[in-house]
Amino acid sequence: MSARGHAVTIVNACRRDGRGGSPTAVLDDRPMTDAERRAVPALMGTSHAVFLSEADDGLAVTVRFFTTEGELPACGHGTVAALAVLAERAGDDDHHAVLRTPRRSFTGHCVRGADHFTAAFDPGPVELREPTARERDLVVPALGIAPGAVGPGLSVASVGRPRMLVPVTTRAALSTLAPDQAGLRAACDELGLLGAYVHTPPTAEGRLAARLFAPSIGVPEDIANANSTACLAAHLAGQGITGISVDMGDALGAPSTITATARQAAPGPAVRVGGTATIERTTVLPRI
Repeated sequence: MSARGHAVTIVNACRRDGRGGSPTAVLDDRPMTDAERRAVPALMGTSHAVFLSEADDGLAVTVRFFTTEGELPACGHGTVAALAVLAERAGDDDHHAVLRTPRRSFTGHCVRGADHFTAAFDPGPVELREPTARERDLVVPALGIAPGAVGPGLSVASVGRPRMLVPVTTRAALSTLAPDQAGLRAACDELGLLGAYVHTPPTAEGRLAARLFAPSIGVPEDIANANSTACLAAHLAGQGITGISVDMGDALGAPSTITATARQAAPGPAVRVGGTATIERTTVLPRI
């Protein structure tokens, strides 16, 4: 159909020590239906696709994010992938960009390394609240967390769509999770949640591990989720933790790491989040 033959760049976003990362499809937007945009992640073997439209004045780039389930208001690792592609196109070693979504405009920064790009961006204000009793009662059992392994400090956080932040006491408790995907999807659909971001406590250096389960958006488990990491950084800023480095993707065989910093500000914590990315290849979109 109309999208056939478009160039698509596959970016491995939020890699760890030169390995893994989340494969993300990045392409210029064209006259396409949203059904065609939703088809791109499945065609390209990625969880997400990012569509770019550069403004005529060259001052901003509109970004749209899709999974097979539909459009997202934001996507953190998709933003890292977009910044890497924009820096590659510009030929800059130190690239600054203004990105625009239907909800807001924000700044991103990308530095070229010898074989990778390091990107960071402003994810926007993070809204935090305590979960309701019903949210706890529906989401936590569906995650299959072992009895006694849920830590203190559950939170619901949003940078566009709310998700539940669920602490567990150890990495072992995190690595053995096997959620009831159907039950979790039903719970998140009822509650209007994107999913559940389960994480370990941070070390003194701010290192921790996390897994995001989001079946409601067609992603049973995400390899890397920068926006949820931004939410956690804002949550932990209230405990005096100003920087975190989060390992994800190990359960999927794709080690990934997202970094985030947060500082207290009015009206809420100011967060920067990002990671490293490599451009794997540019190919052609097959027939939709």
